[in-house]
Amino acid sequence: MSSVTLVKTRKVGGSLVVTIPKNVVQSEQLAQDQFIEVTITKTPESYRGILKMTRFHKEDKLDVHDY
Repeated sequence: MSSVTLVKTRKVGGSLVVTIPKNVVQSEQLAQDQFIEVTITKTPESYRGILKMTRFHKEDKLDVHDY
């Protein structure tokens, strides 16, 4: 089984470490001193610009407040 989890690195001494969340440890049945394979993929620091907004159209108009 495999799972994808977003975690943040932190510095300990001269190394960077990540913590595997408890729910992942339980669901994957991980144990101390067990070897696991880690795949590293950087995520964008800012999600700004990922969703593209288009111009509003007539059907997008909110007409709840029309009197």
